[in-house]
Amino acid sequence: MRETVIQFGEGNFLRGFFDAFLDAMNKQGLYDGKAVIVQPRVGGKCALLNAQGCKYNLYLRGLENGEVRQEHHWIESISRCIDPYQSFDDYLALADNPDFRLIVSNTTEAGIAFDETCRFDDRPCKGFPAKLTQLLYRRYQNGLDGFILLPCELIDQNGAANQFANTLVDRIVTGYPSDETAALHPDDRFLDTAELFHLWVIEGQFEKELPLQKAGFHVVWTADAAPYKKQKVRILNGAHTALVAGALLSGLETVGDAMRDETAFAFLNTCMREEILPTIGETAQSIAFANSVFDRFRNPFIRHKWRSIALNSVSKFSVRVLPTLLEYKEKNGVYPKGLTLALANLICFYKNDQPEDDRTVVAAIQQDSIAQILANTTLWQTDLSDLTGLVTAYCNKIDTIGAKETMKWILSESTKKITSV
Repeated sequence: MRETVIQFGEGNFLRGFFDAFLDAMNKQGLYDGKAVIVQPRVGGKCALLNAQGCKYNLYLRGLENGEVRQEHHWIESISRCIDPYQSFDDYLALADNPDFRLIVSNTTEAGIAFDETCRFDDRPCKGFPAKLTQLLYRRYQNGLDGFILLPCELIDQNGAANQFANTLVDRIVTGYPSDETAALHPDDRFLDTAELFHLWVIEGQFEKELPLQKAGFHVVWTADAAPYKKQKVRILNGAHTALVAGALLSGLETVGDAMRDETAFAFLNTCMREEILPTIGETAQSIAFANSVFDRFRNPFIRHKWRSIALNSVSKFSVRVLPTLLEYKEKNGVYPKGLTLALANLICFYKNDQPEDDRTVVAAIQQDSIAQILANTTLWQTDLSDLTGLVTAYCNKIDTIGAKETMKWILSESTKKITSV
């Protein structure tokens, strides 16, 4: 089978997402091509993947309509893995093959960042953008057609010969199940697990070249991915971020624990039904997506720890929750009680715990007063001084009766428009 896809990243996500799609298209006779993986970092798993023939087991597991469903797939869509740090010439030679049409990537934030120390004659350049530039320049020298680039990091780019497509990806990939390996496939070092749910929104229309919809996948070709991104960020990511601090302050370890906790679940449900959905727009699509989020959070196969979700919570809150909070105020003339409590929980968590975040962010919250914190535009990209009275009152209540009891109190006030406490 031909090699047609260059894939930057050998990690769990792409193997549980794009490579599974590619495998299905090949096996349905809709596509004829495999991916060559480029190891993005020194010390990656390229040698191990090649030793396994680049084949592995994938388990998709979750809830659909309230019932447990599982799927097992044997993935054979990767032909080989190249370590450019060991075989730079093999890496550059990918640009010489006219069969390659697609470039898919899912690199880390550190890998995406501009690195001024990179030189064009490095073998290879350290950062992903520089590596990609080396490959594209070689392609240009060859006079061959450009690529369709599907960056799963949602990087906005464009180019004259190449087509950069903004994308939105959505699937929780839980990766290597170390506690279950013996019961599944003990010899598979690249065993992967993921939820059943998946969504890939791609700006452009490449279905003829990459027949993902025909293969049965939930892929949306569109001229504008922004509405889909807003829905995912405000509903799925917003729900995580709205509950994370309150859950941790309440002693809840995982998302599943919170879904089984009467108070935490009721609080999140109230935030979703009374504040998030009415603010972004209650359409059939947004309501269905919100319902699917609760099923995904209940997935018995996913042990998603709140500590992991809490990483860099201040910047996440600014992007995922704060816009909804401010738009709610603009529409209704009052601040939403649940999301405002989420902000108070976040501040209390940072003041009383050991959050993982930028040291300057943590120091600003731990050392400053609530009024100073909310006025700090570096933290929130806007001045939130108008919230000082409410947040101060909520924080006092959390300090007095605890986070869970404060959530119960908020729920008891669910029919009221709170302007003061």
